[in-house]
Amino acid sequence: MKKTLFALFVAFWASVATIAALYALSNGSLVGAPDQESLPRFTLAEVAEHDSLESCWKVIEGKVYDFTDYIPKHPTPPRIMEVWCGRESTEAMRTKGIGRDHSPAAWAMMRPYLIGELVEE
Repeated sequence: MKKTLFALFVAFWASVATIAALYALSNGSLVGAPDQESLPRFTLAEVAEHDSLESCWKVIEGKVYDFTDYIPKHPTPPRIMEVWCGRESTEAMRTKGIGRDHSPAAWAMMRPYLIGELVEE
């Protein structure tokens, strides 16, 4: 029994080390994330056209995200996210409406939804 537990312990930490090494070698980029140098540019007026659950774009820290496909996966009711669709939503990510920042995992989960950068009109 001790040998099995030790083997599981070693396998777990070897997996963690492998994932960390792969992440470091990829310069911190995640699979499926677009190349930031080739990102399209959107104005806030263009983002504002996507203000519903059927097409939900948000601006967070100067980047534009299309969260339409993510809304059913979000742990809160859809109406919570809908309030921020088509808007600058950094405050929502930083406070969750209750003064608490989203977790690092939540910030990392946004990468596949990145579609562009915000530009001045």
